[in-house]
Amino acid sequence: MTLRTAGIHHITAFVRDAQATVDFYAGVLGLRLVKKTVNFDAPEVYHLYFGNETGSPGTIMTFFPWPASRRGRIGAGQVGVTTYAVPAGTLDFWKGRLAKFGIAVSEHVRFSETYIRFRDPDGLELEIVAREGGPASRWSFGGVPAEKAIKGFGGAVLYSAAPEHTGLVLERVMGLERTGSEGSVVRFRAEGQLGNLIDLDTSVTSFGAGGAGTVHHIAWRAKDDAEQLLWRRRVEQAGFHPTPVTDRQYFNAVYFREQGGILFEISTDPPGFARDEEPDRLGEKLMLPAWYEPYRAQIEKGLPPFELRALKEDKG
Repeated sequence: MTLRTAGIHHITAFVRDAQATVDFYAGVLGLRLVKKTVNFDAPEVYHLYFGNETGSPGTIMTFFPWPASRRGRIGAGQVGVTTYAVPAGTLDFWKGRLAKFGIAVSEHVRFSETYIRFRDPDGLELEIVAREGGPASRWSFGGVPAEKAIKGFGGAVLYSAAPEHTGLVLERVMGLERTGSEGSVVRFRAEGQLGNLIDLDTSVTSFGAGGAGTVHHIAWRAKDDAEQLLWRRRVEQAGFHPTPVTDRQYFNAVYFREQGGILFEISTDPPGFARDEEPDRLGEKLMLPAWYEPYRAQIEKGLPPFELRALKEDKG
């Protein structure tokens, strides 16, 4: 069996403020808050998931909002830039929308595609590219209609401390195809329609430091539990030290760190976010795994409140 990941499952980052994060990713970018839970390893911290209408693999950006977090530094050993894909012909809409919220953007051309790059409130680097491929989102919120909504990930730009090694892992372990290079950037393609174009920037040499405004890990897709076990064996045979399979409620996860310092995860597509909430009620309630339910009152008391809201710029 030839193992080839379909692409990015999710990307997880550190931020400081839950309300500011919800306002930006839902209020400005129009993504759906599909799950409100806690960091299973530190239940005093939220774990918030944003994606398309169902939180499909390839659309999910997740956050640990920790008010006491130090400010991170983007650099080698991290995902440097997270790329979102929007429908073809909508880039001007997104330029105008970001301008309406006073968000500074810069324009870049890479592999003949135009990207608009900007930062979230904690300094996380994001970019938007307009593309034909990939299923459209059916979610609309605030001032973002469904026909112009973010479809999901276009991909990501990786900053590696050992780019040659990282490139080999992408090709020989994860099954991506190297499709070309431009300047210092090498492009790889996965099989899926979203989260499938990965750019490896070989020019970044200074190491990053984890903290607010940085990506913690990038997760790759496995079709199911059986395939994930094959992935785990493959990673181990490649000389890495993958973790045991970890139950994350909405997917199962295996982690390993590649030679360039980037933390990789391999996540199962199922069971998804509707396992404990109705599809039309996703993200409305704090969902806890069974082992934390006896402590719900204590956990809820320690978490800062926030609300999902349309922003004033969209109400005028």
